[in-house]
Amino acid sequence: MHQMTLAEIARGLADKKFSSEELTKVLLARITQLDPQLNSFISLTEDLAIEQAKAADTRRANGESGALLGAPIAHKDLFCTQGIRTSCGSKMLDNFKAPYDATVVAKLAAAGAVTLGKTNMDEFAMGSANESSWYGAVKNPWNLEHVPGGSSGGSAAAVAARLLPAATATDTGGSIRQPAAFTNLTGLKPTYGRVSRWGMIAYASSLDQGGPLARTAEDCAILLQGMAGFDPNDSTSIDEPVPDYSASLGESLQGLRIGVPKEYFSAGLDPRIAELIQNSIQQLQKLGAVIKEISLPNMQHAIPAYYVIAPAEASSNLSRFDGVRFGHRCENPENLIDLYKRSRGEGFGAEVQRRIMVGAYALSAGYYDAYYLKAQKIRRLVKNDFMAAFNEVDIILGPTTPNPAWKLGAKNSDPVAAYLEDVYTITANLAGLPGLSMPAGFVDGLPVGVQLLAPYFQEGRLLNVAHQYQLNTDWHTRTPTGF
Repeated sequence: MHQMTLAEIARGLADKKFSSEELTKVLLARITQLDPQLNSFISLTEDLAIEQAKAADTRRANGESGALLGAPIAHKDLFCTQGIRTSCGSKMLDNFKAPYDATVVAKLAAAGAVTLGKTNMDEFAMGSANESSWYGAVKNPWNLEHVPGGSSGGSAAAVAARLLPAATATDTGGSIRQPAAFTNLTGLKPTYGRVSRWGMIAYASSLDQGGPLARTAEDCAILLQGMAGFDPNDSTSIDEPVPDYSASLGESLQGLRIGVPKEYFSAGLDPRIAELIQNSIQQLQKLGAVIKEISLPNMQHAIPAYYVIAPAEASSNLSRFDGVRFGHRCENPENLIDLYKRSRGEGFGAEVQRRIMVGAYALSAGYYDAYYLKAQKIRRLVKNDFMAAFNEVDIILGPTTPNPAWKLGAKNSDPVAAYLEDVYTITANLAGLPGLSMPAGFVDGLPVGVQLLAPYFQEGRLLNVAHQYQLNTDWHTRTPTGF
């Protein structure tokens, strides 16, 4: 049962080959047995899962149907879940039980999805390796000595290890696509505003976006269908009709114009990954796509711009966690200043403190114009590059990451080296574009991903391309040894 995709589970439940309760119990037992190797879960919700599975079986018995009705999933531990710990991977929120469900959680629950638990993550979603979590690092099931990527590494490791078929995740600078690449999954960052951020604890509000992590594009289409849609509770949610993502998966790629930016193939890219990307391009050409070289000239400025904007927004968003209103409170404070200092110093880890300090500096008097305002201007230039490119091509293709997953601890002493691993992913967040990573092969036994980018609200096109690619390749079917 654990090898089934979401689509296969939907068909099996519809054909009464098994019940949601039976499947849920199998996967809960599998998580209990195997997750100690991975550390991919922060909280398991066994009682809730069984209750939801029984309810889904009853709904099916009464004639209801739906691709997510009775399907087991997990939520990244920054989506608020009523009555369940929502920690953001931080000591600061270790004792926080959300009083309400995030819109994404509520929508998926209404569709009949079964919540198995909350997955581990980089603290407050700040990281590219899932090593900054207060609950310990997550291991990559393809090699337990390597990182699974971040910040959605818990969701990625759990799905890759076949502990469950799919999970929710979030992407601020690549945190869905990069873990997908590192663990041989398909991961989709939707257009900014396509998925509600209400109840999703913020890192950088203008960049954060929720999306699906699964083994196939078909499964991502099913999960995104349940997540997407306008939400009046979220002022950044866009009132745009949600298409049937599964309906467009079978469209031909004949004549599809794919742009390949020349800036992607620089000295920083592992040549073995470059070769796999070229192989993916050739496969898509066989399916009828037309390849064109394009340019994104301002890509070189994206990382410094991102690492001003994101920390600036983080410093503002995380100011509420002060030991008074929210979060960890220190013992026996001497006065209010001591309360603030020690509560935040004890509650936040090193990476979060580093980004808060960078952000506060960038927003301070005398530096706002020099750093933050200039970064926002670069953001506009990055967006303009994409708009110009999409006048010539339908989608953009390139590597998801410049290197395969590195060893645990390898970049801990050099945070900037880890930041540079986001070079191909952060531009989509700066511009608000949809992006997808899909499996493209292996380097030294570690998975590699190819990234696709599309114009706003063209998630269906990304899913269509990935699905057609996966019908003609088998990278996404590979399973890590031991799982």
